[in-house]
Amino acid sequence: MRKLLLVVVSATAALFSAALYADNYPSRPVTMVAVFGPGSASDTICRIIANELGPALGQPVIVEDRPGADGALAALYVHHQLADGYTLLMGTNSPLSADPYLHKDVNYDPVKDFVPITRVGSFTLMLVIDPKLPIHSVRELIDYAKANPGKLTFATGNTAGIVALETIKHVAGISMLHVPYKSTPPALEDIIGGRVSMMLADFTTAMPHINAGTLRPLAVSRIRRSTLFPDLPTMDEAGIKGFNLDTWAGLVAPAGTPPQVVNKLNGALRKIIDSPEAQARFKNVGFEGFSSTPEELGDFIKAQLALWGKMIKDANIQMD
Repeated sequence: MRKLLLVVVSATAALFSAALYADNYPSRPVTMVAVFGPGSASDTICRIIANELGPALGQPVIVEDRPGADGALAALYVHHQLADGYTLLMGTNSPLSADPYLHKDVNYDPVKDFVPITRVGSFTLMLVIDPKLPIHSVRELIDYAKANPGKLTFATGNTAGIVALETIKHVAGISMLHVPYKSTPPALEDIIGGRVSMMLADFTTAMPHINAGTLRPLAVSRIRRSTLFPDLPTMDEAGIKGFNLDTWAGLVAPAGTPPQVVNKLNGALRKIIDSPEAQARFKNVGFEGFSSTPEELGDFIKAQLALWGKMIKDANIQMD
């Protein structure tokens, strides 16, 4: 009886301690880690959310960029942090869907090593090319590549670009040289400078260059046309049948983060992400923002992990 009483008292104390921790959370600044560098879509979305999350939590929210290995370095860093809610990862399809299949030395599990907080939304990507090239469509791109073997190159700043361009190469039977970058902005600069031919870029970083005429858009990656560029065809319409690449963002924390903290973060973040003010800021940078429950994000991550694994296998993509 005494032993049972001790167990009950211990369990009650643990629950009280967890509830007290959640009530006091956060008592110091929170860090939100972006998986790509300054000026990237990941960094931009982090800063939009952090500006509102800080006042909501009553503590500063610091954005920290940790680019490298297509987002895997940032994910590994957050995985090794204390599970206390003070270090969050703005996870994307790169570290949480594609990296485990593209890189042999990924030392984390996207499902087991993180606890989901909320979805943040989806990026829409477009295939952009150096406007000095005589290419105005995906069909012309394929024809040009076949007529000029080895002449075209493609840059990548994330796994979406790798999977998309390798898939186009595989489906169209063409040859192009892959030039990897740690992030999208420097890759775009090299396309504008004529050092690389093309890349799959997010609206967030590509739109200013398209508006300036220094990049030419050819197609969008998702199966439906974008409301921001309604005249731009989808890759499916342009001839790569069935092509549908959805790139996404979601906030996660190290596995073991207390449920009370996760729920507190989820409640604050959902109000921010779904607010008219945040929606307007997202739209301005070509991002479709929407939130979810932790459970919905968890199920989504599992499904995306399987989907990206199949795309990478079907295109026979081998990195390292």
